[in-house]
Amino acid sequence: MYRIVSGITTLNQHIEMLSGTPEVYRPHACPHCGLNRLWRHGCYHRKADRSSPICNKLNPVPILRFCCQGCRHTCSRLPACIAPRRWYDWKVQQQALLMPLAGYSLHCASLVAQPCRHTLRRWWQWLEARSEDFGFHLRSRFIELGRTPDWKSFWRACLAHMPLSDAMAWLDQQGVSVP
Repeated sequence: MYRIVSGITTLNQHIEMLSGTPEVYRPHACPHCGLNRLWRHGCYHRKADRSSPICNKLNPVPILRFCCQGCRHTCSRLPACIAPRRWYDWKVQQQALLMPLAGYSLHCASLVAQPCRHTLRRWWQWLEARSEDFGFHLRSRFIELGRTPDWKSFWRACLAHMPLSDAMAWLDQQGVSVP
């Protein structure tokens, strides 16, 4: 099952989709048993708007849940603007990771970007550890990413070509586990 619904790039767009066409979020089949009988099973809320320091106006953001009639497991799908299992959205992560990719230290990047140095280090280590797998899949589809000598130059080329949210949504659709 794809965990990320591509094309929904802002929280406002997500909220509009929930009120207008929530069926976009319904998975085609249960990720646990494969049965295609999923019904809407309420929602949970995420604190996803971390952009404004003053009273995050869009929080909490509802995330639809679906329950399988066969195995009774629940699942949910996120809009492309919300990163799975992360506090910060893809835009913040991309801005924070671009600085070390450009040669700045993690300490310097954490002073400029929103997350602390420890969070930025975790993201950096995650990106380095998954780069070979991510690079293989992304190069197979986007040949313009070409050959690069190391993982840092690959990500510089990739992020110059597309936003991190698009790259992760595409990887998710290929069945690659993203955060």
